[in-house]
Amino acid sequence: VSHQKTDWISIHGHICHLLIPVLGPQPCFHSEKDRKHGKEQLLRRQESLIAVALSTAQGFVWAGKPLEAIPAALQALRFSSQVFGSDSLQLVPIFLLLAEASAGTGCLRQAAKYLSQAQWIVLQTPDCSAALQSKLYRGLGLFSIAEGNLDQALYHLANDVYLATAEFGLNSVEVSGGYFHMAKIFFHQNKMDTANSLYTEV
Repeated sequence: VSHQKTDWISIHGHICHLLIPVLGPQPCFHSEKDRKHGKEQLLRRQESLIAVALSTAQGFVWAGKPLEAIPAALQALRFSSQVFGSDSLQLVPIFLLLAEASAGTGCLRQAAKYLSQAQWIVLQTPDCSAALQSKLYRGLGLFSIAEGNLDQALYHLANDVYLATAEFGLNSVEVSGGYFHMAKIFFHQNKMDTANSLYTEV
């Protein structure tokens, strides 16, 4: 019952009205033109579902409610797998979000699995953008922080900064997140000069 309640609060209350036309029986079309239009309409509905589920999950993570984020992210993953395929780059941000939410609930083993899936997809895609690789390294860095492995976290976050810089430029907002998390690590290590330098960069 508690799982059902969490699931309803997290996502089903938001997407129930969108599920029926997607999961229900599809109409029978008599012409190729109608079939094509029906497929396009179904795809738009599925993409709308994914967008709602993903933004809902992200909102819960930002609000510090990782447990509520997981059912919404799982719905986004389910429909993204159907639409884009199980090894598509579109799944990587969802796996990273699931990893962050899982780590936030203390389930580090599950978070590691999600990160591995994201990393595997990126490694299998030679033309993966530097922007997405940057997000992956930030996710790995945050996971290393949760594990208490700060040296490993700094390594991943440095890669995040490098890739974000390559994609967006040295003074882009996208680079600041990596610097911020590195600064927090140096602050906790009592390396105040380095921490302050990075906070200034942010």
